[in-house]
Amino acid sequence: MSQTDRLKQRMPLSFKLLYALPVFAAGVPAIADAATAASTSASHAHATPAKAAAKKHTGRVVTRPATVAPAVAAPVAATPVSNTVANRTIRQARAAQTAEGGTEAVTVTGSFLRQGRNTSPNPVQIISAKDIQQTGVTNVGDFLQRMPSIGSSGRGNADTNGGAGISCTDIRNLGSSRALVLIDGKRLTQSGDSTSSCVDMNTIPVMAIQSIEILKDGGSELYGADAVSGVINIKLRHNINTGGINMRGNITQRGDNRTGLISAYKGWNFDHDRGNITLTGQYDTQGGVMMKDRAWSRVAQATNGMNPSYGSIISTSGTFFGSENTYNSNNNGGLVPYAAANRYNYNKDTSLLNNTQNASLMGDAHYDFSKHFTLYSNVMYSHKTSWTQMAPMPATGSVAPSTLPSAILIPTDYPGNTSGEELQMYRRMGEFGNRKSETAIDSLTAKVGASGEIVAGWMYDASFTYGSTMASFQTSGVGDYSKLLREWGLSAVTPGDSGSALYYNPTSCLGYTGCVQSSVLSPLSGDAAEYANYTEHDNSHYMMRDFNARIHNDHVVHMPYKGGGDLGIALGMEHRGEQLSYRPDPLIAQGGSLTNTVLPTSGGFDVSEAYLEGNLTLLHNVPFAKNLSIDGQGRFSSYNTFGNTYNWKAGINWAPTRDVAFRGTLGTSYRQPSVSEMYGGTLMSYVGASDPCDMSQVTTYGARQATVVANCMKQGINANTFQASGSGQVPTLIGGSSKLRPEIGRTYTFGATFTPHWVRGLSTSASFWHYRVSDTISSLSTQYVLDGCYTGSSPGMCQNVTRLANGQINTVSALNANLGSLTTSGVDWDLSYRFRVTDEDWFQVENNFQRLVSYKQQMVPGGPHYNYLGSITYKSQGTSNPTVRDYATLTWHHNNFSMTYMMQYMSGMHWNDGTNRIYKSDGYGRDKTPAMILQDLTFNYNLKRWNFQFEVQNLMDKTPPFLVNTSSNSNDSTYGGWYAGRTFLLQAGMTF
Repeated sequence: MSQTDRLKQRMPLSFKLLYALPVFAAGVPAIADAATAASTSASHAHATPAKAAAKKHTGRVVTRPATVAPAVAAPVAATPVSNTVANRTIRQARAAQTAEGGTEAVTVTGSFLRQGRNTSPNPVQIISAKDIQQTGVTNVGDFLQRMPSIGSSGRGNADTNGGAGISCTDIRNLGSSRALVLIDGKRLTQSGDSTSSCVDMNTIPVMAIQSIEILKDGGSELYGADAVSGVINIKLRHNINTGGINMRGNITQRGDNRTGLISAYKGWNFDHDRGNITLTGQYDTQGGVMMKDRAWSRVAQATNGMNPSYGSIISTSGTFFGSENTYNSNNNGGLVPYAAANRYNYNKDTSLLNNTQNASLMGDAHYDFSKHFTLYSNVMYSHKTSWTQMAPMPATGSVAPSTLPSAILIPTDYPGNTSGEELQMYRRMGEFGNRKSETAIDSLTAKVGASGEIVAGWMYDASFTYGSTMASFQTSGVGDYSKLLREWGLSAVTPGDSGSALYYNPTSCLGYTGCVQSSVLSPLSGDAAEYANYTEHDNSHYMMRDFNARIHNDHVVHMPYKGGGDLGIALGMEHRGEQLSYRPDPLIAQGGSLTNTVLPTSGGFDVSEAYLEGNLTLLHNVPFAKNLSIDGQGRFSSYNTFGNTYNWKAGINWAPTRDVAFRGTLGTSYRQPSVSEMYGGTLMSYVGASDPCDMSQVTTYGARQATVVANCMKQGINANTFQASGSGQVPTLIGGSSKLRPEIGRTYTFGATFTPHWVRGLSTSASFWHYRVSDTISSLSTQYVLDGCYTGSSPGMCQNVTRLANGQINTVSALNANLGSLTTSGVDWDLSYRFRVTDEDWFQVENNFQRLVSYKQQMVPGGPHYNYLGSITYKSQGTSNPTVRDYATLTWHHNNFSMTYMMQYMSGMHWNDGTNRIYKSDGYGRDKTPAMILQDLTFNYNLKRWNFQFEVQNLMDKTPPFLVNTSSNSNDSTYGGWYAGRTFLLQAGMTF
């Protein structure tokens, strides 16, 4: 029995046990009462009411002053509290709850040890629940995209071609696979795609969030290999003893993308606050937008020459390529000369924003048996569906490893072929209807653990996390290729040979029920379309098991000299296993449809790790050293796939006075390929790129044009007259590779924090950061492969390009591989200032600024480094790297009323083709995008237990800048926030 089969057999039992966790947690109080009744009865008899413990403050960092209001949370009602020694010790062992402005010791992402505020060497940004809620977003990913440190290589709701409604994020444009997302410091399940995998931000209920901490520095030493660029730690609300409900609706100025959200929570403390159960639920829906409903995306521009083409050459009437001439059908059994007016505008049938529905439920429980043993559990479940539409499927031939004909060649004796030669046909199957892709994803993350004090200040935390994501994908209108050829009367001369020619068979339908003899030069009848149409159904399953155990002591020993501080130590171990399986539709796996051929795949890895952290305060409260501390971290990892490795990190923090602190870190990283990068199935995607031999594209190569023309002629292609069929898109094979090696990297940061005590409420910081990653795991862009082959800059790329006999590109291979190195660096500047002007009025200004200093990538080991600073890939398969990004907010509070202005700024960018910058002087029509500003305005009013919010998003109704991407005429991962246009939001919520 295979490993996959064994996992399938265990799955039902695993799910039943996980569903029982909240029930188990709810039953803990009864067990505890029975176990402690004798010892606590006397105490209970003399117990007196006491005020509820003060609300736990979120740990502060340099980007937020001490006077910032805590994250939004319902007020906690006063409850009777037992006065037993055990309960007092439990409360003392919890996180410090000092008064505002005190020396608060907190555990901040980037360390397992509690440290004083502003004494951590790690650059960490904290985002409160209020920051998120005032933007009116329905998922965490949309909010994070506002942050300058969040890159454009993730996925969002504007990704309608394969995005599946999944929201992924990354840090510093290093990719979502190099950013680790945690919930309360622990891992959670990933999306489990066949080609890429990430944590789907849509699965996390917004109302359950207390704060988000972003470690803008490598964290592999503490958290594991995939924390190369940093960590996004989402901290949930705990110990809630109230309830709340929130309702929200928004609609664009044009009446579409109607979005609704309803969320609620309720928490219960019990047994004198020793235990708590909290339930949170959220349901949200988004109506989506079609490209035809926005003037800027209504017509797709396919090329970027001085005389650009629009739409696709593959029309519903068919396009037929001969050796010299090109034709269309007249839809009546004959041919007519090709006309540009017959090009097909696929944007009129394509979604701009996905239609999504998401329901999520979270249960959180804990019970304090004693100061030595607290049992906790958290279960998150999400069911999400998404729907998107694309233009009808093109019929162009099969995709390897299919044995069906790779090209549809119309023989010279075919009825209606008056050209006198064999023709290659590309035809869009309008008779099958628009392709509708529907995705259903069920995600479950369940965690159970225990924590407490061992002895003498040594604390422990041990937990087990199980994650599972099961997804089903359905796409209509993909067609059954063999049935379609049968109806057209086309049969292979050599069956089983994908390179075979075709001959005309007028009786091909005989003996096949439902088959209707038809012509390639005429539309299919309704019965014929029903026979040849097909809907595919694919399934994937991702699974994770993670056991983590840690002990730590913040005060192991005190330095034996005046002004000396404490030594803190944390150490632990982790064992994690991840598996991924992808099961495509049988017809798809056989290569029998018109869409991508995808083979079934499965695989996984296991890793056992040990980690250690030490923090030593060398000097404390002495002249010129309010604080001087050093921090060291290390992690040893043993993979069953790649062997052993060790990563380390060192940091220092020096605060000469209470007002200023300097910090720095230096660390390494080692990232093993993810299960999707190694075991993701191979499929074909129509990627934005241009054939160098095309008569329009060849004129854009400037001094390299003669070389391109010569290399095209070597393959029998006259670049002066050849017209590519792809219309700005090239069929590209993408997918995983089991031959991948791990990445290695190095990161360093240094910066300073300034919090002047004489300017109350002001905090500002600046940091310089630098990343270098070698042997990067990625795929080459299609344009890079083509240009490398035909410009002669990388002749070895020619082996990745296959052409048909008539010169048209059949496929370009761009599977995952270990490329060269990637380096990037920049400067962050953060400011937070809160000031009062009257007894009833106060203002708060916050600003997050990033200046990118460099972004260079080496496509192949030993090759040149390409500079992408201030540039954006103008086709696809690339990222945007604006030199400057900024996010600023200004809030005015007047009693129960507040108004917040939010602004995002992104500097203009020069276009590149995936390798080099392009210029109009080389024959391109456009070569840059302007700077962009996105503005929102929110009004908020509190009335007793009610809160009302009205917001205008995209206040000035700005449209995204134009960019040739053969799709939406912009870049969804960069400018997705502009896509919907001006939007109005109304929200009401109450607590109880």
